[in-house]
Amino acid sequence: MADVKPVEIIEGGLLLRPWNPADADAVHRACQDPDIQRWTTVPAPYLPEHAAGFVGDIAPAAWEAGTGAPFAVCDAGTGELLGSCGLVTIDPGLRSGEVGYWTAPWARGRAVAVRATRAVARWAFRDLGLRRVVWQAEVGNHASRLVALRAGFRVEGELRLAQPHPRGGADGWIGSLLPEDLPEPDADPTGAGGPAGPGSLVSRRAAVFGRPQPVLFATTADGEIRLRRPEERDLDAMVDACRDPWALRWLSLPDPYQRSDAEFFTHRHTATRWGRGDGAVFVIADGDDNFAGTMELRLSGNDPAVADVGYLVAPHARGRGYCPRALAAVCAWGFSSLALARIEWRAHVGNDASRRAAEKAGFVVEGISRQGIPHRGARVDVWVGALLALDGPVPGASTA
Repeated sequence: MADVKPVEIIEGGLLLRPWNPADADAVHRACQDPDIQRWTTVPAPYLPEHAAGFVGDIAPAAWEAGTGAPFAVCDAGTGELLGSCGLVTIDPGLRSGEVGYWTAPWARGRAVAVRATRAVARWAFRDLGLRRVVWQAEVGNHASRLVALRAGFRVEGELRLAQPHPRGGADGWIGSLLPEDLPEPDADPTGAGGPAGPGSLVSRRAAVFGRPQPVLFATTADGEIRLRRPEERDLDAMVDACRDPWALRWLSLPDPYQRSDAEFFTHRHTATRWGRGDGAVFVIADGDDNFAGTMELRLSGNDPAVADVGYLVAPHARGRGYCPRALAAVCAWGFSSLALARIEWRAHVGNDASRRAAEKAGFVVEGISRQGIPHRGARVDVWVGALLALDGPVPGASTA
């Protein structure tokens, strides 16, 4: 493996060069951005002395020691600072390096990070003799994941306790890029034509799950209800609803249902599902924003156009039309925002209340799946139904 020497790289309209003290003001301005502070390891609040220390001490020291290769990413024509990209670690024994990047707020939407990452990887393979470049990001950082995919990385899985972040979660995504994965410099330099390009399903869902979970609305005979993320104030009512004999009869809830179960569902499960981009958990809230039930949309791991739904209605809210209207609102959001084609519903044969709610929301019962799901140590028969995007609009609600 070659020595790590400071270099300049010009590729795809970008100039990548070592940092210098004159960059401190621009770095300080860029790192005031909430997304950079949330998803990277820069200090928060980010002070002028942090920027001066990075460009004047930390970055040069990494080059000197050969432990990293941090580049300032600039416009090749004007010299304007656009972002940061480089190898944050280099392992000579494994001939492997890890890439890291951020884009200044004023430069976003121009594929700066994609172009820079490809340029750094090309240099690392060619001049340093690396055989692999690794990417890691906290689960939930969909913008970074999208950059990695467009740059050619293969996202290979998750690492538990990957790199605990004081402002985020502990689990991370990991991916790798090999020399044969890297396109030629002039072949689709922004990744726009790839499977994660603009307009793709991957890109569309990254935009959805990269933002806070929306609030959905529906209208019932009682007035407007909403669907929002579970909150701490829902815990007591959630415990009561999940201890109800009807809920325990038909749903695979822990029995006895403890407050710790509600806390896990509210804080861990909800955040994990949204962060991974594999679905959404909602509380059904009445006109006074009080807990009236839960509803969950789960994306299929086998078919990206398919999801399924599950729901629970608190005893005091049953028979008021909350469930079918909430179900219709969640499905409308799934079709419009997540580009789903089919949303499936399953319920134990005999759970007439669940079936009525699904049919009122527009679901068509398609048959029975014999011993279709496990339930309390046995397998039970379930009704199976579906609502399709091509079925047309269902009376429901809008997002906000």
